[in-house]
Amino acid sequence: MYTLALDHFEKNDPILFEVSKNTEPFELEIHPYPFIRLLRSIVGQQLSVKAASTIFGRFENLFENKNITPTGLLKITDDNLRSAGISYQKISYLKDFANKIVDGEVVLEKFALLENEEVIVELTKIKGVGRWTAEMYLMSTLARPDIFSYGDLGLQNAIKKHYGMKNKPTIKQMEKLSKKWSPFRTYAARILWKSLENNPI
Repeated sequence: MYTLALDHFEKNDPILFEVSKNTEPFELEIHPYPFIRLLRSIVGQQLSVKAASTIFGRFENLFENKNITPTGLLKITDDNLRSAGISYQKISYLKDFANKIVDGEVVLEKFALLENEEVIVELTKIKGVGRWTAEMYLMSTLARPDIFSYGDLGLQNAIKKHYGMKNKPTIKQMEKLSKKWSPFRTYAARILWKSLENNPI
């Protein structure tokens, strides 16, 4: 599908197509462990990638054989979770998520059958999960090809840079631009993020 996305960008947005030339080809893949993936997203909120990875490693070590499960998480004391570097606020989010899984209020396995906005509604039932986290989940866990996060700072910066804007783009500007990329907006987002790694602002 990456090749189809590039063909689409070449026809509809030469700027993005040019940016894509510095990106290694990739494909979207459904993540095999959605519960763990969302836990990691919650742990990593407002942290650098490096800090989030370190803290999640400590979190993982709290489980026997690193086998992370909802019931196992609920058995770990808040103090032990705090000792791994997780704030008490995030601990409340993690445990709310685990409780909702155990109680059957949130069923991750059924998300494959739901539309994007329906998934967002389900995910935002979880304490501490907002639209941005839900959009990241759609992109990286469910591998939905046509998602774009207008609230993402990195995407705003990348658009400002590559499209010669003096200020960060407004939501209206981003919506107008991203229409050119549909139905491959997730690919566009990944290319734009990658462009910041290659040429930091």
